[in-house]
This record gives sequence, structure tokens and C-alpha cells, in this order.
Amino acid sequence: MKYLDETGCAQWSAVSYSYVRIGTQKRLEQTSRRGQRVSILGVWDPQESFEYALAVGSIDSQRYMAVMDQIAAKAERTFVETQRLTIVVQDNGSIHKSRVVKERWGRWRSQGLVIVFLPSYCSELNPIETEWLQLKTHELAGRMFEYEDELAEAIIDGMIDRSEAGNYALDHLIINCA
Repeated sequence: MKYLDETGCAQWSAVSYSYVRIGTQKRLEQTSRRGQRVSILGVWDPQESFEYALAVGSIDSQRYMAVMDQIAAKAERTFVETQRLTIVVQDNGSIHKSRVVKERWGRWRSQGLVIVFLPSYCSELNPIETEWLQLKTHELAGRMFEYEDELAEAIIDGMIDRSEAGNYALDHLIINCA
């Protein structure tokens, strides 16, 4: 079973708890520009693998479908080799249920990919949420990035660190959407 979710990271990190010398105040120098957020769409198979894609801005239906098409292609290979279905659990986000996405459900199902939805307003039931929390609090917290590509590089480095710590395979998926 795999778990899918999106999250976003801003160039300006939230100020987190830390220690400073007595009599001094914690300071984080802000960058000169705010820029856009970098969104991450991830599919996590605990203790096995983590597949993810990055996008500047938000994840829309086209980007979601580009990732899911790649997941479905892998599911098809797994199904042909082992006769096992690939189950992806996700929340009820609007991009997951848009008209164009629903049109792909049949094709994905025929490739061996089954999509299961969490109950409404229960995203905390998705274990990938803890992975996002770990990435943001341990890999990105307290850092400021001047440009989106610097943030994206830090996310990639953080994902590599998380996969090494969790001993699972990591696959950075490429999405080519306008």
C-alpha cells in the first residue's frame, strides 16, 4: 500500500524553537524576495520507496495526472510480473477528483493501480504527513532561500537524507507540464 499527498514549502521558513545566548534575540535574515512556493507531490511506500515530483507553484490536475501516469506504468509492470495490484491511498483533494482525473481512473485501474480515498477531513490518517513534517522541521526549518531553485535543491537534499535515514529507495519523478 502506498500513500499519496501534496505539500508546499516557502522560501521563508517559519521561525522554530532553538537556543540562543543569554541576552540575545534569535534572528533570521530574510531574503530580498518572497518568490513562489515549491510544491511536492509524493507517493510513499513505507520502508520500501518514496517517489516524488517538484513543481514551482501549485500541483494542478495536469501535474497530478503526469505523476499518476508514471505510478500507473510501474503498477502495470508489477501486475504483469506478480499479479499484485498497487493500492494508493490519498485524501479527497479537489485535484484528485476533478473531471479530467476521473476520466483516467479506468485506464489506471486496467494498469493495476487502485485508488482509495481517506474519509473527508481526515488527512491525519495518511502516514505520509509525518514524512512531510520531518522534512520541514529537520531538513528545511530555519532556512531562508533567495530563489526557488535553491529551495528545490534543499528539498531534494532533504529527501535524500530522509531516504537514507529511513533506508528506503528514492525516485525523483519528472513532470513536464506547462
